[in-house]
Amino acid sequence: MPRFITSFLLAALLGVVAQAQAQDKAAPAVKSANIMDVKPDADQAAGYAEQTNAERAMAQPGNNAPMWRDVGKGVAGYSSLPVREAPEAGVLIQPFVEYPGSRLTNAGEAWRQVRNNWIIPYGGSLLFIVALAIAIFYWRKGAIRLHGTPTGREIERFTPFERSAHWSNAIAFVVLAVSGLVMAFGKFILQPVIGDTLFGWLTYALKNAHNFAGPLFAVSLTVVFFTFIKDNLPAKGDLVWLLKGGGILSGKEVPSHRFNAGEKVVFWGGVFLLGAVVVASGFVLDKIVPGLIYERGTMQVAHMVHAVATVLMMAMFIGHIYIGTIGMEGAYSAMRTGYVDETWAKEHHELWHADIQAGKIPAHRSPEPGANTTAHA
Repeated sequence: MPRFITSFLLAALLGVVAQAQAQDKAAPAVKSANIMDVKPDADQAAGYAEQTNAERAMAQPGNNAPMWRDVGKGVAGYSSLPVREAPEAGVLIQPFVEYPGSRLTNAGEAWRQVRNNWIIPYGGSLLFIVALAIAIFYWRKGAIRLHGTPTGREIERFTPFERSAHWSNAIAFVVLAVSGLVMAFGKFILQPVIGDTLFGWLTYALKNAHNFAGPLFAVSLTVVFFTFIKDNLPAKGDLVWLLKGGGILSGKEVPSHRFNAGEKVVFWGGVFLLGAVVVASGFVLDKIVPGLIYERGTMQVAHMVHAVATVLMMAMFIGHIYIGTIGMEGAYSAMRTGYVDETWAKEHHELWHADIQAGKIPAHRSPEPGANTTAHA
């Protein structure tokens, strides 16, 4: 009996195998195909590439390629926000542009490339190089000292109003410079040291300080410009001063009037030209220019202009701050008290001192005299 069952099962198994082999021989072979050559029928329809998103949804449900193609082009979609307050609320991705220093890409990415690849590294390098050069100069040459003996007779260099205008502008500038540097370079230098939480609070506080100090800087800058413009007009001898570098390296200063040619360069290049660019672009970023449509592209261009101008201004003012503090004996005292010794005036601004001696310019312009001051003309 068992032998019969075993034979039966073996015969059945052989029959199944034979039937499968026969079916394999009868089935046609599968042909290979390039997936790039396999196209659905909808692709072959006329006007397929020009279909709207609604037409594409009917031809190929779930295919939203036309909509995302429009999004990539910067086409505005529907938005219920008011156009006056949100002029591009329906625009998800900005259209393609090519800012100086960027590739041809959407405006947001182009702005990021300019900021991260040019403004941050090269701007930071410029400020570092200027600061390092001044530090080396101070290390090798030291401060500019008086060669003569002070006479004790003082000349009023700056009136109380002039000093108030200068210090208001200087304080606003320092607040803007420090806050701007932290916001631009802080995540590379400070954030790894103080951590994310403290850095976040710090940048938030400095951002608000930056926004409030901006208008003060603009107003005080305007006052400074009109206050000192008369004595910063080009004069005979300015070109000689520039060609000789003021005589800093030779140790013998070139004669100058109340402000030398170097100070005039800072006045016209830093205060007037760069100051106007910084203030105008800052007003755009603060959204206080009436009638201007504040789109992302407008803010991106304003930011790039603002960043470049402020870096150049800071690089120029670093030298001005150095000379006005530790770089020249008596310079800081002149702006703090308003007075300089007669010897200081003669050595650093010989032509200005000569005009005072000749009576062309009063030695004291304020009604109240300074301490230990004797009228001298």
